Amino acid sequence: MKQMIALVGVFAYLSLLTVGGGMAAFPEMKYLTVDVFHWLTEDQLVHLYSIGQMAPGPNMMMIAGIGQWVAGPLGALAVTFGFFLPTGLLTLWVGRIWAHLSDWPWRASIQRALGTVSIGLLLAGVISIAKVAVVGVHGAAVAAAVFIILMITHMNPLPLMALAAVAGAYFFK
Repeated sequence: MKQMIALVGVFAYLSLLTVGGGMAAFPEMKYLTVDVFHWLTEDQLVHLYSIGQMAPGPNMMMIAGIGQWVAGPLGALAVTFGFFLPTGLLTLWVGRIWAHLSDWPWRASIQRALGTVSIGLLLAGVISIAKVAVVGVHGAAVAAAVFIILMITHMNPLPLMALAAVAGAYFFK
């Protein structure tokens, strides 16, 4: 029971950090799930995150995998509600207030600032996951190649993920 309460508490807290998307919460998720509670290793967390990126639907559904890993199906359910319910309720509440503040002079400034904050949080998440996922010269080369191709072509990343998987199988036997 203590484990379930800890799971719900951790993921309810993490849900409030997802300004700009789930990746924004990744550094804190890594800290809490790996370093504080020791529910996962860094590699396991990166693998679960990668599966969440490849699966259809919201990429943060990977949190259910963490709940499953720690406490079985009930843990997966608890983590999912713990993660999505607080943010959903907060969004509903803020949305209603935001509509009433349509003529407020600070509104545009707050919106611009939140965009900047979300980019900073996303960048922190990317750096956090790259420290674990990008291993060696080959890993850095694959990551750089995918980044450059996506910046130049704006193509669907699915074929690049398949090619990266093949490169990973070859380079990281």
